[in-house]
Amino acid sequence: MDIFKVGARPSKLASAEYFTGTVWQTPIVEAPAPARVRALKVAFAPGARTAWHTHPLGQTLYVTDGVGLVGWGDAPVQRIAAGDTVWIPPGCLHWHGAAPDSPMTHIAIQEALDGKVADWGAHVSDAEYLGEGVPGA
Repeated sequence: MDIFKVGARPSKLASAEYFTGTVWQTPIVEAPAPARVRALKVAFAPGARTAWHTHPLGQTLYVTDGVGLVGWGDAPVQRIAAGDTVWIPPGCLHWHGAAPDSPMTHIAIQEALDGKVADWGAHVSDAEYLGEGVPGA
């Protein structure tokens, strides 16, 4: 059993390679094999978002604070808010982030497949983010 005290695994600024805007990531768990679960607390400043990406075994988002947006495929962009849970199926091309006028924090839970939790694509354009564009990756 491991107990990680508050501050033992500090937050870090997310990579601009995979995110637009200011995003902070705080590790929750990265379980050792044979377990595959990984979870992060992710805090997005208003307008910040992920790039397009997929997860080999899917992803669950649990929104803890604020208002956000999630987009996938060619479906309309959806608003999400504190208390909402989003299930993203394996291989589903998607993005998520804060609404333009609100920060948003969520817990992201996913499993690793052969050590990998995500495949990253192109950054989400402003038009895609605002629900005006067609996805690209």
